[in-house]
Amino acid sequence: MHASLIRRQLGGLVPPKIATPKIVSGGSGAGLSPLVEFYSKLPKGAATPRVSGFKGRFFNGKNASGAPLAGLIVTIFAISYTLDYNMHLKHHKNHAH
Repeated sequence: MHASLIRRQLGGLVPPKIATPKIVSGGSGAGLSPLVEFYSKLPKGAATPRVSGFKGRFFNGKNASGAPLAGLIVTIFAISYTLDYNMHLKHHKNHAH
């Protein structure tokens, strides 16, 4: 095997400074001690759950809150009030009560 092929195959698994073609293709296994040390320091066990999306960020998990819903209600109220007020001003532009 060529060294570049080994680098490409192990590129996603092993950090490049630890996995050199000489160490990987040595055969004895003694040169892999830096690699073993690196992987022994990584955290063990299940990965923490990833929170993604709007629902996951605001409505699920430890940060669950009704604030986005309240913000949506206030925003809709503000937009509708602004539209209603402008329509009322247009009504009074040419006609008095």
